[in-house]
Amino acid sequence: MKKFFKQFINGLWNEVPVFRVVLGLCPTIAVSTCVENAIGMGMAATFVLVCSNVVISALRKLIPSEVRIPCYIVVIATFVTVTDLIMNAFVHDLHKALGIFIPLIVVNCIIMGRAEAFAGKNAIPLAFADGMGMGIGFTLALVVIAACRELLGNGTITIWGNIRFVLKGYEPAVIMIMAPGGFLTLGCLLGCMNQIQAHLSRKSGVKFSPPQISGCRHCVMCKLE
Repeated sequence: MKKFFKQFINGLWNEVPVFRVVLGLCPTIAVSTCVENAIGMGMAATFVLVCSNVVISALRKLIPSEVRIPCYIVVIATFVTVTDLIMNAFVHDLHKALGIFIPLIVVNCIIMGRAEAFAGKNAIPLAFADGMGMGIGFTLALVVIAACRELLGNGTITIWGNIRFVLKGYEPAVIMIMAPGGFLTLGCLLGCMNQIQAHLSRKSGVKFSPPQISGCRHCVMCKLE
């Protein structure tokens, strides 16, 4: 049980896909123009991630290592197709807004990365926890980025017409809902997370070691040495 929760929490902070290992940036920048789209994309990706992780983990001893990648893609594509059809049937407006980015979940590096790095090597409960943690972490990251961009770019945040927040007297900066605004928002939030982690590391007296694949964007951590 301890390993289960540790793996789940891992996707919420230590290896949150967008802010820690910087994966899945294409859909992140494309659909984070409003909170509605971010929630829809996050939920779709989470469903595919959890289901594919579980199936791949269950079949890990049956899939020959030589053809594991094609097999993983078939499993992932199956759940993406299910997600695409369900969204088209029940939330057509959201499905239309997300457009090509729903089918492109098949080639989302987060999904394939977790299948190859974790689900194909671990038992079903841990694969489930990993999928849930990574999926929720990805969703939260999308929502945070989308909230910043929509609020600064439109002056409002609207979620399916039921929840609405308005910045009165604010002149919207249209660039924030354009591609450059997405990169600016992402960069600022990455910097904030690095500074928070640096503070936590100093406070605990433990040197922070960023994920090895993260590269130089963690250069702020050099200050700890």
